[in-house]
Amino acid sequence: MKRPGPTNGMRHVALFVEQFSACEQFYTDLLGMEVEWRPDEDNVYLTSGGDNLALHRADGKRDQGQLDHIGFFINDIVKIDEWYDFLSGHGVAMLTDPRTHRDGARSFYCLDPSGVKVQMIYHKPIAESENQTQ
Repeated sequence: MKRPGPTNGMRHVALFVEQFSACEQFYTDLLGMEVEWRPDEDNVYLTSGGDNLALHRADGKRDQGQLDHIGFFINDIVKIDEWYDFLSGHGVAMLTDPRTHRDGARSFYCLDPSGVKVQMIYHKPIAESENQTQ
């Protein structure tokens, strides 16, 4: 089975953080990221333009700053399902089926051979911006 083309880069990281407000302030005030989306009081998505950092409030059972997952951007929503078929066809452990999220993103999760959770994601705001400049 042929790979569905290149990814648009590993530009998404999600962290569980215990000091949620302090971490948001660190990444926005000190590192200059902007809030892209805040779906609720326990989650915020930050960007510096071509990337995405998700901060998720830790439930106290996790270590501060624990990695939740890494994400590879795909700038064509149709390719998400093609990537799912490609990876599952190569025996990759799939955690979810592709689905469309509340913000218009579409993604699925799988595991790399060492157990790191990997998300293949169409991220609408960045994909639309990058597709316009091509």
